[in-house]
Amino acid sequence: MAYDGYDITLSYDDLSETDSAIYSDSAESDEMDCADQPSKSCRCNVDEDFNLEMLRHSSSMKQVVNIIIALKRMKHIKTKSSEFGEEEVLNIIMDSVIEERRMERVDVTPSYTSTHQMWQCNICDQYKKTLVQSSGSPRLLAVTLRDGAKQYKVDFNLSAYASPRATPNSSQPVCLGISQTNLYLACTKPDNSSPHLVLKEVTETLNTIKVGDQYDNLLFFRKETGVANNTFESVKYPGWFISTDFDESKPVEMSQIAPRDRCSIFTLENKKPIQS
Repeated sequence: MAYDGYDITLSYDDLSETDSAIYSDSAESDEMDCADQPSKSCRCNVDEDFNLEMLRHSSSMKQVVNIIIALKRMKHIKTKSSEFGEEEVLNIIMDSVIEERRMERVDVTPSYTSTHQMWQCNICDQYKKTLVQSSGSPRLLAVTLRDGAKQYKVDFNLSAYASPRATPNSSQPVCLGISQTNLYLACTKPDNSSPHLVLKEVTETLNTIKVGDQYDNLLFFRKETGVANNTFESVKYPGWFISTDFDESKPVEMSQIAPRDRCSIFTLENKKPIQS
């Protein structure tokens, strides 16, 4: 049997009896050349061990490996009969040929996708200071509101997102927007300075936020602990949290975890779902 540059001879120790002239009980008949018997079927017993002889020509090592693997697999094939012909042998070998595939690495930019879950709420720090919008600048202040001053509370829209990877400490990616405006809380980092919190105007619908685009600084990991304690960590700048000063009417800013002079724990007051 010839296969792409090789003359292949299969031999085995125990041949089944047949009327064909190509079978014999002598040692000389252990080697069969099926090419010399075009009208005959070469039969071999799958219960016996195979010997492989390959003659001739320059060809690739891959073809040699393919043939050896095919013969190895033939030992484990269950057939209705213990005998099969040359055509069946060739089909088994061809089915066992190793295919080469070139794999190319494709870099996919991680993205956060909106879950279309949204809540409206007011945000207060653990000392009951409420986040309000400063009238003179695009900033938020933490202020203790007295009775009769509830109208100064800011209603926040908290939008949930699905993370492309595991989130730290089972936290939820969210965006914080001011209700009935195009303003969102954003953690920015100017050159040669620490991250800080600003209000950023957004006119697009934020169904998907890709890492590295102009809106990834709007994302915060919201982690809820205890009964109703929440922290908001920047996704873009890990380790930086929304925080308030202990003093009254100070700007809401970003700070690293557990500062002595700031508070990074918040409660969500008057929380209710919004139909998207």
